[in-house]
Amino acid sequence: MVDVDTPQGSPETGEKKPDNTTRIAAIWATAVAVPVVLIVGLVAFFMVKPDPEADPAPVASGPIAVPSTAVEVAAPALTGRSAQVCLAVTSQLPTQIRNLPARKVSAGPEQNAAYGEPPITVSCGVPPLTMCTTVNDTSGTCVPLVADVLLMNRVCWHYAETAEQTTFTTLDREVPVRVVVPAAYDKRAQWANEFSDIVVETDKSITKGVPSGCKP
Repeated sequence: MVDVDTPQGSPETGEKKPDNTTRIAAIWATAVAVPVVLIVGLVAFFMVKPDPEADPAPVASGPIAVPSTAVEVAAPALTGRSAQVCLAVTSQLPTQIRNLPARKVSAGPEQNAAYGEPPITVSCGVPPLTMCTTVNDTSGTCVPLVADVLLMNRVCWHYAETAEQTTFTTLDREVPVRVVVPAAYDKRAQWANEFSDIVVETDKSITKGVPSGCKP
């Protein structure tokens, strides 16, 4: 029987003796890798850290600046039911319509209001509009029978346009309400409609003398 020399280590498992050269190389690799990871992490941190000097995120625009002067409006004397209704209307008006803040009015705050610059005005207790009795009436003193009306949020508005403004006046309310929107505003009917809900809540509807176009 011949004995055969085996490599150092366990003859049963074939386990080899650790190589010192390999162990030293692994230690050096670990020592180098840790600082590299730290450096990469710091670079990433400073790259994503918000700059305190950067512009803030955009926010919704607030109310526009308006003059402190009062808006000139007429304030005819109101009595009885008209005064009561108009006080109810103006007491429910908001302090701002969209981004237009309310402004002072020159007279009759219990019946008038104004917003923005150029001012959109709201007047309660204005003279009622009269419907013409004939189709060919061109006197200009009444609303033509063929005139277009706007039924917005249960309020029937008559509108008249000029180069400077559009005037909206209720046709189906106990006490007429008028909204004047300058031509500087787009989609002027939508601005008038901002007041429809308040009119419905405070000013009773009527049916007598109301054009058929006002009916839903």
